[in-house]
Amino acid sequence: TVSRVLKRAGLSRLRDIEPAEPVRRYEREKPGEMIHIDIKKLGPFERVGHRITGDRVGQSNSRGVGWEFVHVCIDDASRVAFSQVLPDQRKESAIAFLKAAVAYYASLGIVVERVMTDNGSCYRSKAFAKACRKLGLKHIRTKPYTPKTNGKAERFIQTALREWAYAIAYPTSDHRSAELPVWLHRYNWHRPHGSLKSKTPISRLALTEDNLLRLHN
Repeated sequence: TVSRVLKRAGLSRLRDIEPAEPVRRYEREKPGEMIHIDIKKLGPFERVGHRITGDRVGQSNSRGVGWEFVHVCIDDASRVAFSQVLPDQRKESAIAFLKAAVAYYASLGIVVERVMTDNGSCYRSKAFAKACRKLGLKHIRTKPYTPKTNGKAERFIQTALREWAYAIAYPTSDHRSAELPVWLHRYNWHRPHGSLKSKTPISRLALTEDNLLRLHN
């Protein structure tokens, strides 16, 4: 029977042999149609960490108490990114970051229409919903247990960890935070992006030469 065959193969249910659902890749047509927001927590520290030195001795003494929370945002169409290090992931910080992100994109001439988040408590709050309404944003939440639907934010986080957070031996986490705006500028203006045919995110905004010079300076 089917059940015996599955048991011999180490499978308990018929659906275990079904192929995985393919990742549906998509891209919005114009900047601002959707931004993706997520949060990554990082440990504060007062000296170079073991990820750089390879030495875990004394790490518990150098690490600060608690966490720092890196709030990230990436525009679906252009991949222009914005990020801030904040002290927590409560609704107040999530709302403040959302407002700052919308203002940043507005400075580039981008009008944000939608925001996608996961189902974290800060994003499920009535206060966050109210903030979205005030900003004229449609809020879309990912399906539970399917982080790939917010994959652009996830991939940006991995890039940020590799190229910013763990890239060099920062003497303290404060130095790491201070480097974030510098790295973001490189990411948006100078770093070729694989999914953009090796062009920079800012190149997708069709800015005039005058605006490019003004914003870059």
